[in-house]
Amino acid sequence: MKIATWNVNSINVRIPQLVEWLLAAGPDVVCVQETKTIDENFPEIVLAEAGYQAAFTGQKSYNGVAILSKFPIEDVQLGFPGDDDEAQKRMIGATVNGIRIVNTYVPNGSELGSDKFKFKLDWLHRLRSYFDETCDPNGDVLLCGDFNVGMEAEDVWNPAGYEGKLHFSKPERAAMHYVKQFGLTDVFRDLNGNVSEFSWWDYRAGAWQKNHGLRIDYIWVTPTLAEKAKSCVIDKSPRYLDLPSDHAPVIAEFTI
Repeated sequence: MKIATWNVNSINVRIPQLVEWLLAAGPDVVCVQETKTIDENFPEIVLAEAGYQAAFTGQKSYNGVAILSKFPIEDVQLGFPGDDDEAQKRMIGATVNGIRIVNTYVPNGSELGSDKFKFKLDWLHRLRSYFDETCDPNGDVLLCGDFNVGMEAEDVWNPAGYEGKLHFSKPERAAMHYVKQFGLTDVFRDLNGNVSEFSWWDYRAGAWQKNHGLRIDYIWVTPTLAEKAKSCVIDKSPRYLDLPSDHAPVIAEFTI
């Protein structure tokens, strides 16, 4: 079973690329972030024609997450329990083929100490609480998405330059480690060792051409699912296309 995560940076802009990639890569489940569309405009019919049903929650111009699947999508949770209609659309949970999947678009934040930075840290603490209250660490659970945090030095093209800055600060990494301590394993790092590969490159300053990137897109799993993991790769092929997303898909394969 192949499960992927991809920040598409506007699903309606990127829908031709997304469909082409779905047909070529053949993932069973894709967790999509930054869909940037209200639910009424989500391309559900186009995706169904490609063989994928969808569960989604979105907002105009920003945020938005979705789970696309060849299998039935069950027990869908949109956002954190208690969220109102004005809450940012950054999380969706569902059960697919016996796996509890939580797809997240972690807030980007802003300069350290700002209100947006505090919101990011608070949001991550809410995410951990959500796991504690709704997920079983002894079951098959998968957390994925755009975390907007580089966890280790190998995940950042210039760790010395990023140290103490947004996406690689100690408070952000500590908050993500707190989520991880629920009992989750980084599938990519577990299977590939200390390689330095990235999943995001800024559109500016030739970052893609220079490989000045960050690995901020992750697939984390509980121990029972980690034992079934066969491979985890970053598929850079869509980043070579014209008008691509600034993120590349990450694909993990499990023996299920």
